[in-house]
Amino acid sequence: MKFRNPYFFRFITPEDLLPPEELYGTKEKMVTCINRISHRDNGDSESEGTSDEPPDSGQRLQNFSVFNSLHNLGADLQGIKKVTKVYPAKISRHFFSLIKEKDDPIWKQCVPSLAELQDNVNSADPLREERDTKVPGLVHRYPDRVLLLVSSKCAMYCRFCTRKRKVGKIQQIPMEQIEGGIEYIRQHPEVRDVILSGGDPLMREDWELEYILKKLRDIKHLDIIRIGTRVPCVLPSRVTKHLCDMLKKYHPLYMNIHFNHPAEVNSESRRACEMLADSGIPLGSQTVLLKGVNDSPEILKELMQKLVQIRVKPYYLYQCDLVKGVEHFRTTVQEGLAIIKSIQGYTSGLCCPHFIIDSPGGGKVPLLPEYVEDINEEKIVLRNYLGERYVYPNPR
Repeated sequence: MKFRNPYFFRFITPEDLLPPEELYGTKEKMVTCINRISHRDNGDSESEGTSDEPPDSGQRLQNFSVFNSLHNLGADLQGIKKVTKVYPAKISRHFFSLIKEKDDPIWKQCVPSLAELQDNVNSADPLREERDTKVPGLVHRYPDRVLLLVSSKCAMYCRFCTRKRKVGKIQQIPMEQIEGGIEYIRQHPEVRDVILSGGDPLMREDWELEYILKKLRDIKHLDIIRIGTRVPCVLPSRVTKHLCDMLKKYHPLYMNIHFNHPAEVNSESRRACEMLADSGIPLGSQTVLLKGVNDSPEILKELMQKLVQIRVKPYYLYQCDLVKGVEHFRTTVQEGLAIIKSIQGYTSGLCCPHFIIDSPGGGKVPLLPEYVEDINEEKIVLRNYLGERYVYPNPR
């Protein structure tokens, strides 16, 4: 089976590729997987719409094509090489095509910067995920829900990633590790909600993802399955009829998609989101507040309005995490609150996300601008979005 991959620019990365028997757990499982692949496709796989395999097959494009494209845009090629010795880099051709000029909002999200190596302030695991990891690849922090890492690959390695310490460092998370996480969920009846993350779960082959979903759906106390992905935004061609037909068998299934800038909402990402929505999957967006990318009320309001048009509900606006290598992306919390205040009331409530700080080791904390001026047993004094003062009496 030959792989021809026109979908990605690949950089030199510090990946340590696992041998096949480690990836699938045992030689017997490896044989089963190989048979499955052979049965599915005995020829070349080049069609986006028919193959159930993500376009990224691990093949690297020649570095010349990557660096030549960046050189033409004025990139610091030596700086990029230094960064990719520490942090992996990969850019989908779709996302790269959205760049208008060097250092624009799309560029900043995907092209490595020397600033990543100059961060001496933050830590590799600011959310303390390793502390709350109960079995390899499963984080259990909240009472009734868990995070299950099912992929180490992404369609693009975002420069501000919360898991810069992990993603792209191995070929793929072994299926045996994922099965260990599923078994943990089976043994903990308090867990009713699982979030599949990584990396990006949609970078697994369709049949692998279905294997995981079926195992989870067999657990009676598990009510909700959520998938966190950026694929509809950065690699929309990955969303195929085959994928959607498979996903809709495992409802209730929710999907949180990562969009950061209005330019990311285009005909291709619209098609992907509409296919998923037509499959009955409720879509939400998780956006990260990033300096130089979207740190203005005008940009974020436009993004939120565009998302609603493609049937994606703005869900969270995250304050950028305290991750080592991303300090140059961080804004102040006050700036985030001011942006939320500039959106709330000036557009429909459907377009207003929750502003969230993922506190270091303490979980998500929602923040609101101060609309309450005073509160006592008799009344509450409020300011509306225009700053006008109103009094609301408590029951007597």
